[in-house]
Amino acid sequence: MKHSADYPLASRPIMGFADEYPAGMLDPRHSHSRSQLTYCNSGVMMVSADEALFMLPPRRAIWIPAGTEHEVQCRGPVSAYTLYIDPELDPDPQTARVIEVSDLVRALVFEVGQFEPTYDMDAREGNIARLLLSEIRRMAVTPSDLPMPQDERLLRVCQALIDNPADQRDLDSWASLAAMGRRTFTRAFRRETGAGLATWRQQVRLMAAIPMLEAGKSVAVVAFEVGYESPSAFTATFHKVFGMPPSAFINQPREDEAG
Repeated sequence: MKHSADYPLASRPIMGFADEYPAGMLDPRHSHSRSQLTYCNSGVMMVSADEALFMLPPRRAIWIPAGTEHEVQCRGPVSAYTLYIDPELDPDPQTARVIEVSDLVRALVFEVGQFEPTYDMDAREGNIARLLLSEIRRMAVTPSDLPMPQDERLLRVCQALIDNPADQRDLDSWASLAAMGRRTFTRAFRRETGAGLATWRQQVRLMAAIPMLEAGKSVAVVAFEVGYESPSAFTATFHKVFGMPPSAFINQPREDEAG
């Protein structure tokens, strides 16, 4: 596993590298002086940043602005490319987010990740780096984040659902776990997460489903393991959120399969 501190990041506006992360890897909360773009080639990363929990599935990238504290976990093996970008060139310095990655952006990330630290900004490498920044601005945000509440009572509920997305307890039971009345719980949860409990739980289930699909489990098995009553209900929700069915999502080509 490589570390950004091992690289002369200030030598060029965009620097980066490819790396492999083992199952169980935890990179504790930290920040960088440069903005970070991490493209996940295979495996699934969980990134905590900006008071939210982000899932970074394969063929997506996460943008983390300079100075943003974040923590990274890999429950299984992960192959990724990480780029560090001068904040003055930020495509969008506002907030952390997971973005769609076009074939062009994927190819550009791969190229920049192979550059030597002293690459020529006035030659081919510099043109590729500038084109990558321009293309990042055009990429759509994908719904892969979970806003996390600050109230410890609500956090108990959220953590229970993250630990077991298939938990079928009803609203009254969750309110009881939070030691709140039903109405108070509902209002507080929406106020702190921006979503109702049902919507938030749906996102937890989809986030839990992706690494299972990546591991080769069938759509039917995954659907039941994350709490859906039928594979068709799971597939319909997955398609609505990600724009494609689970089978198409996991069969997208990785960089090492392209060409």
